[in-house]
Amino acid sequence: MTEKEIGRVSTYFSQVGVAAIKLSGKLKLGDRIHIKGHTTDFEQLVDSMQINKKDIKEAKKGDEVGIKVNDKTRPNDVVFLVE
Repeated sequence: MTEKEIGRVSTYFSQVGVAAIKLSGKLKLGDRIHIKGHTTDFEQLVDSMQINKKDIKEAKKGDEVGIKVNDKTRPNDVVFLVE
């Protein structure tokens, strides 16, 4: 399995468990991501993704997406696509 960086967490909304991620690569529903930072380190499947509160199936470089995450994230945590 390989991992490539596809974005960074810009904000984490603890009340809803959502990370805002600024993408530097493509991401789609069903992808497996690995979020890693100083105290963050977990993998999960992307099962919901939004831009401006609208559900989307895929996003591209430059988009800022909201993803429901299984654990707490922090600004500047790195998001990798697991291939």
